[in-house]
Amino acid sequence: MTLSDEEITRLFRAHKTVMQMLRDRGYLVLDFEIEQSREDFIGKYGEHMKREDLVIQKAKINGGSDQIFVFFPEESKVGVKTVKTFTDRMKSENVLSAILVVQQHLTPFARTCVAEISSRFYIEVFLEAELLVNISKHVLVPKHKLLTTEEKKTLLDRYTVKETQLPRIQVTDSVARYYGLKRGQVVKIIRQSETAGQYVTYRYVV
Repeated sequence: MTLSDEEITRLFRAHKTVMQMLRDRGYLVLDFEIEQSREDFIGKYGEHMKREDLVIQKAKINGGSDQIFVFFPEESKVGVKTVKTFTDRMKSENVLSAILVVQQHLTPFARTCVAEISSRFYIEVFLEAELLVNISKHVLVPKHKLLTTEEKKTLLDRYTVKETQLPRIQVTDSVARYYGLKRGQVVKIIRQSETAGQYVTYRYVV
């Protein structure tokens, strides 16, 4: 089915936000992939593009085997069969993380399937509509930086506190979802202050 101009524009915007999101999570994304124009996007995927052709596969900047897939399912409401198709591909290429950019919420059975396989495959689901604007670029959203295990230990030792004593951020928070935060992690939040220059706080992900 041929996509309308409006659908292509939505996909272009969602695709751009995903690229920015992956870079912010530490994946290797090149400048031209971020700065790609709508015309370049159409040039790459064609005027008769299909969502399934937009698959992204990226590795972390620091090397290693940590990779992620981003899938754009063709069907408007994703079911179990499609989820299993994606996990089969992840398994065959030894990729343990994926993002699904969907047009509508998953079917209840598909949601259950994603939950059941979460011990083996970490699959995040974003509505296409959620990615039309990059929430991290909003003037009111401060910079977030995920602490490494070592940085987290240093922080807790320095202030002699337990992680559970830190202010909290919900794993379902839209900014936490953008950065792919997981329960048990600690994130550093850097706000610009007119008086103090920078104001730093830390949040424990719950």
